[in-house]
Amino acid sequence: MLRYKDRNNPGLSTQNRSIESFVQLNSQHFMSDIKTAEPAERKNQVLKFAVSLLLAVILAYFLKQPGFSDSQVYVLFILFFAIGLWFTEAIPAFAVSLLIIAFLVFALGNKNLNSSPEKVDIYVNTFSSSVIWLLLGGFFLASAMTKTKLDAALLRFTIRVSGTNPKNLLIGLMTTTMMASMIMSNTATTAMVMASLTPLIHSLGKKSGVGKALLLGVPIAASTGGMATIIGSPPNAIAVGALESAGMQMDFLTWMLYGLPIALLLTAIACFALIKMYMKDAPSVSLDFFEDAAAAGGDLKRHRRIVVVVLILTVLLWLTGEWNGLTVASVCALPLVVLTLTGVITGKDVQRLPWDTLLLVAGGLSLGVALQHTGLLSYYAERISSMNFQPVVFLFILAYLAMIFSNVMSHTATSTVLIPLGLVILTHMKIEVSVIIALAASTAMLLPVSTPPNAIAYSTGMIEQKDFRLGGLLVGLLGPALIVLWILFISTN
Repeated sequence: MLRYKDRNNPGLSTQNRSIESFVQLNSQHFMSDIKTAEPAERKNQVLKFAVSLLLAVILAYFLKQPGFSDSQVYVLFILFFAIGLWFTEAIPAFAVSLLIIAFLVFALGNKNLNSSPEKVDIYVNTFSSSVIWLLLGGFFLASAMTKTKLDAALLRFTIRVSGTNPKNLLIGLMTTTMMASMIMSNTATTAMVMASLTPLIHSLGKKSGVGKALLLGVPIAASTGGMATIIGSPPNAIAVGALESAGMQMDFLTWMLYGLPIALLLTAIACFALIKMYMKDAPSVSLDFFEDAAAAGGDLKRHRRIVVVVLILTVLLWLTGEWNGLTVASVCALPLVVLTLTGVITGKDVQRLPWDTLLLVAGGLSLGVALQHTGLLSYYAERISSMNFQPVVFLFILAYLAMIFSNVMSHTATSTVLIPLGLVILTHMKIEVSVIIALAASTAMLLPVSTPPNAIAYSTGMIEQKDFRLGGLLVGLLGPALIVLWILFISTN
C-alpha cells in the first residue's frame, strides 16, 4: 500500500493541490520500492493465477452433475475461475472480465469444444448494454466537473461554511463527499478531498483524533454516497441491468427513494460515532492551509456554465423519467453530446475516462447472462430454495454475504454473482433482491483494500489498518440490516 515517507516534503504544504499531484506524490515515493518488488510480485501473481485455475477445474469437475451440458460445465468453470481471480487479484479486475467474455465466446460457440454450440452474440452485446451508457454518461459529467474545477469549488465552499470547529468541519466534509459521490466516482471524490486536506492532516500529526476522524469519515461518506443514485456505484448499475434483463425498469427517482435515505442515515451514524470516538473536547483547527482559488478565466467560466446547465438538465430528466418517457440511459446522450460539442470534454479527456470500470461491468453482465442462459442459476436456485427459509431470511443472508464478499473482492464482482442468484431464488421479489444486494455491497469498509476510498485514506500513512474497524464494523453490521428493513418497508407501502 502506498504511504508517505518523506514527512518534510515541501509539496505537502502546497495549497489547493490537484488530484493528479496527490496521486503522483504517492507514486514517486514508492517507485523504487515497486521496481524492487516487481519480480517477486510477478511470481506471486502467476502462482495465484495458477492456483485459481487449478481450483476452478477441480470444483467444476466435482460439482458438475450427470445431466449437465458442455455449456453448463464451461460456465461453472469460468464462474469459479473468475471468483478466484477477483479474490486473489492475480490480474486486474477488468482483465478478468475480458477473460470471461473471451472464454464464453471461445468455448460455448466452438463446435469442436461444445457438443451443442450456441450463438455467442448475447455474451458480447453487453458492451452495448444501457448500463454501460448510463455509467459512461456519469463519467462524462464527473470528468467535466473535475476539469472545470466545480468539484474543488464545492469543497472550498464547504470549508468556508464549516469554519474552524472540527465537528462542523467533519460534518461538512462528509456531507459534501457524500453528495459529490452521488454523481462522481467515489474514488475521484475521495482523492479530491484528501488532496485538499493533506496539509491540515499532516499539521495535526498522526496521533490527532481530529485528523483520524477526517481520514476515516471521508471514505465512509464516499462509499455511502454512492448508494444514493444509479450512477453512484457500479453495483447499482449491475442491479439495474439485471432488472432490465428480467423485463423490469428502474428509473432514477425510484432508485433514490431506495438508496438516498440509507446513504443519509449511515453517513449520519458514522459521523456521530467518529465525533464521539475522536473529537471529545477537540480544539479548533487552523485553516491556514486553505485559501480561495483565483478567479476563473473566460473559457473556464463559460465551460463552468455549460457544465452546470448540462448537469441540472440531466438530473431533472433523470428525476422526471416517469413522466417524460426517457430511460435513464437515453438521457445520458445529453452530457455525451453537449459536453463534447462545446469543447468541455476533449479527445484527451475521453482517453482518461475509467474505461476499465466499463470493461469490468460488461464482463460481469456477460457472466450473469451465461449463468441464466445455460440454466445453471435455476438448477442451484431450486436446491437453495428447498431449504425452505422464509424470503425475509434469504434477503438478510444475501445482504450480509454481499457485505462480507465485498470486503475481500470487488463489490462489482460480488454483485455480478449474487444478484442473478437472488433473482432466481426469490422470483417474486426481483426489485428488492437487486437493490438490497447492490446497496449492501457498498457497506464493505472493514479493510484498507475493501474499497478504493479506504485505500486512498490509508495511503497517507496517517492511519493504521485497525483504525478502519470502527467504521467497518459499524456500517458493515448495521448497513445490511437497515437496507433490508427499509427496502421491505418501501415495498409494502
